[in-house]
Parts: sequence; structure tokens; C-alpha cells
Amino acid sequence: MCALGVIWGGSFLFIKISLETVGPWTSAAIRTLIAGILLSTIAPTMGQKLTHIQNLRSWVFGILIGVVSIALPLYLLSWGQQHVSSAFAGVSMSSIPLLVLPLVYIFSPDESIGPRRIIGFLLGFLGIIVLFDFETSEIGTNLTEVLGQLACFMAALCYAVGSVLTRNAPRMPPLIFAAITLIAAALILTPLAIYYEGFPTEISLRSLSSLLYLAIFASALGAVLRIHITKSAGSLFMSLTTYQIPIWAILYSVTFSNEELPPTLFIGLLIILLGIGTSQSRAIIGFLKK
Repeated sequence: MCALGVIWGGSFLFIKISLETVGPWTSAAIRTLIAGILLSTIAPTMGQKLTHIQNLRSWVFGILIGVVSIALPLYLLSWGQQHVSSAFAGVSMSSIPLLVLPLVYIFSPDESIGPRRIIGFLLGFLGIIVLFDFETSEIGTNLTEVLGQLACFMAALCYAVGSVLTRNAPRMPPLIFAAITLIAAALILTPLAIYYEGFPTEISLRSLSSLLYLAIFASALGAVLRIHITKSAGSLFMSLTTYQIPIWAILYSVTFSNEELPPTLFIGLLIILLGIGTSQSRAIIGFLKK
């Protein structure tokens, strides 16, 4: 869970860098295409093949998750980050657990939501409010900023829906499952990128390096870890990973932008960790024992 938080927390800065010389459609398309090809190549060497997916329901879930949980949010984040900071984009992801909670109640009745989890979520939300104090300068003062912020929160909603879909998907080999979702996303994003932005002709080394990081770590490795954690520990536990994302996103942003770390960062961190411990103490202990 911590590894995923670090990887995804840094992805917002790399998205920002990639957008220096490519458009949002192209940024999202390139990373998913590379990641999908990478996992499709690695999976057979580990005994996982597409022939292992023999029922239509598995394919439907894989494609649906690719659209809802990869293609849509990656484009929305890339577009939104043209108008807001990488730190704000990371902070917006903290809303995912709040969005997952009612979705789990409706679509995953096997995952109990008791007082302990509700208290933990409220504590985590309080920590997020403290972190948002660091980003008060980002509150939209014009339509473009507001739309950028809304795009980031819509991406969070997509991730919340995708988390619940993944939890309810049929069991599949994790590498193949991740590869299907990424290829599905790439097949949607690539033609749209070519149509709206054309073929990229002048990609800087900084943008290319960022896209490679996003493809290999944030998309390929991140997808495998996300599926493994969601299937083994549940979508509520997985959603708690997003509480770390604002912290890492701000740390990356501050480190590379020479900004000072505010006291609210550390206060928010403590409150968020307390929320995670309160809400998922049993799940965390059980997951670590596996």
C-alpha cells in the first residue's frame, strides 16, 4: 500500500512535466500504450496468457475497468493539470475513499461498513481538510481553473467506481487482468490523441522520461499492485492508499519546486495515518500476515 502511494503520489509531477511538449490526450495515450505492451509481453513469461481468460464476463469487466478506471481519469487528470498544480491534483485524489464508501454500500454488501470505519474515514477527511489549507491559493478564481479542479475531482470519481468494479470482477491472473485494462484504455486514447492532437513530433527528453516513468511505474506496476490489493484486501482498503497520495504529491511538488514544507503537511499526515489505523486496523494486520 505504501509503495503504491509513493508511485502514484509522484505521478502528478511527472504528468505536469510530460505536458510541457505533448497534449493531454497524447500523454494519457502514450503511457497506457507502453504499459499495456509491457505487461502483455511480461505476462506470458510468468505463465499468464490471454487464453486463460475464456469467459465473456471477464473480458467485459477488463474492458469496462480500462475505460472507467484508466482512460477517463488519465485524460481528465492530464487536461486538468494544464490549469492546476500537481500538488492540487494529488490532494483531489483524497476524495476517493469518501466516494468509494457509498458505492461499496450499494454494490459490495459483503464489505461491512461499521462505526470504526466511518470514524476512520471522518478522521482521514479531517486530515485532508488540513492539507487543503496548503492549497488555498489554488481555489479557482476563473473558469479555466475551476474546470481544471472539477476535472481532477471527476478523475477521483472514476477511480472510486473502478475500485468497486475491480473488487467485483471475476478472478483473473493479475498481469493479464492489468494488461487487458491498459490495452483497452490505449485503444480508446490513441485514436483520440491522433485525431485531436496529431502525431507527436517534438517530444523533449524531459517529457519522454516522464512518460516512461508514468508508463512503467504508475501505469504498469501501479495497475498490478492496485488489482492485487483490491482483490485481496477489498476496495475500501485500497481506497485508503489515496490518503497517502496528497502527502507524496505535495512532497514531490515541494522538493522539485523549492517550496517550503508547511506545518499543515505534518499535521495532516498524522491525522490521516490515524484515520487509516482506525478504519482498517484489522484489514491492515490481516494483509501484512499474508
